[in-house]
Amino acid sequence: MIEKAHHWENVYRNKSFDAVSWYAPHLAESLRLIEQLCLDKTAAIVDIGAGESTLVDDLLQRHYLDLSVPDISATAIEFTKQRLGTKAAQVSWHVGDITRYDFASKQFDLWHDRAVFHFLTEPSARRSYIELVRRSMQPGGYVLMATFGPDGPRQCSGLDVVRFTDEQLHHEFGDGFEWLGSEINHHQTPSGTHQQFLYCWCRRSY
Repeated sequence: MIEKAHHWENVYRNKSFDAVSWYAPHLAESLRLIEQLCLDKTAAIVDIGAGESTLVDDLLQRHYLDLSVPDISATAIEFTKQRLGTKAAQVSWHVGDITRYDFASKQFDLWHDRAVFHFLTEPSARRSYIELVRRSMQPGGYVLMATFGPDGPRQCSGLDVVRFTDEQLHHEFGDGFEWLGSEINHHQTPSGTHQQFLYCWCRRSY
């Protein structure tokens, strides 16, 4: 935990918010899919490893009322809170390693993860993550994952990553999750390179 937290604190302290490879001014694909899956503005939505992403800004602008933002980096969380100003009070903030976290009795209607799960190179870490999803999701809720696709990079931010096909990603989650769809998107990094992202979404069936 300490080693991982130290790595990400260094990233967010030493790089501008718009210089990290996963930066986009707006997460258009995520936002589109969230709005398709969650029409109810009172739906409880969690954005895993949101960092300094503007997704929470855009969801607030669209009047979603129950938003949670966890990240391993306290620096990233503080940056986003400062950017939101008084609106930050409308969001539930969490700092910690998602593979060791516990949302207690909180139950989510939509679990969004863009670019966290592919950093979990150890099967045990992925199992811990998925067990947290199982504990934290409402039956009938949605899981929206964006990982590097089969032609995505093998490393990111100096760390090894796992690349997935839609079948492989769905297999990781296993029984209790009904696969609904997937699509490939290409993200252009601030340095001009392209990264293949796989978006998959499923429903928590029980």
